[in-house]
Amino acid sequence: MTDLEPLTWALRLIGQDPAQVLGLETGHLVAYGHDLISRADVPGLTMDVASAADGIRARIQVERGARIPRPVHLCFGLFQRRGIQNIDLELRLEAGSCATFWSHCLFSQVEHARHSMNALVKIEEGAHLTYQEAHYHGASGGIEVTPRANIRLGPRARYRSDFSLVQGQVGRLDIDYEVDVGAEAVAELTSKVYGHGNDHIRIREAVRLNGERAHGLIRSRIAADGDSWAQVLGVTEGNAAYTRGHVDCLEIVRERAQVSALPEVRVTHALAKVTHEAAIGSVDHRQLETLMSRGVAPEEAVDIIVRGMPR
Repeated sequence: MTDLEPLTWALRLIGQDPAQVLGLETGHLVAYGHDLISRADVPGLTMDVASAADGIRARIQVERGARIPRPVHLCFGLFQRRGIQNIDLELRLEAGSCATFWSHCLFSQVEHARHSMNALVKIEEGAHLTYQEAHYHGASGGIEVTPRANIRLGPRARYRSDFSLVQGQVGRLDIDYEVDVGAEAVAELTSKVYGHGNDHIRIREAVRLNGERAHGLIRSRIAADGDSWAQVLGVTEGNAAYTRGHVDCLEIVRERAQVSALPEVRVTHALAKVTHEAAIGSVDHRQLETLMSRGVAPEEAVDIIVRGMPR
């Protein structure tokens, strides 16, 4: 068995084409636990990666003015029953550059593990970054996932992130992101999480609109069933003239689950405007009945509705 075989098996399991992720023209970084398995640069993209007993350290840079045509794939995971994975990531997009990163976090076979990431993201003037992070878990519910990120946007920069954990049971998820937005820059953060069993989910995302005419959006879509617990805190600050921010929370609760949504808005400038909305409720019964009338089992129908929650 080659080192990449566990990854190719896992990618096929989640419907991804390994040839696209690991192709010759695609930048990628693959790590199992604290072992660096594969990495590939492409023109305009450089990666300085080191593995040690206590974690993986990656310094990734997109060069000034570079346009990376294909998504860069970051594949992190564990393929043993137990393990620890610590990722220390610094991602920098130089002025005028543009790139999309897809992060695949694969834990479908793990019973007990801890996965942590500490990220520093710098997006310089006029640069555009799209960062999509998807987690795939099994049914153990014995994993602790703790992503931390500090994101800094320069003037006229663009940042869009999508975090998804809707497959399998996590155990404990604790997200904490801080975003500082410069003048005329735009930050958009979306999270979609499905909690089961005794899952414990906490999501905190804070966007500080520090530059004039900066814009920010925090959007969360959370569903919880069984005895799971979820808390979502979205913080937006309007700290400069003509800044615009919005917090949008939609949560679905089933069975004995408990969910709280705490949108927090702060304005320190008279010409700033920040708004919020939050809704918590049950599955839409009309959608549920429509799916069941077509022969879909009730539990499967609920999953379809949750996975299709609008972004």
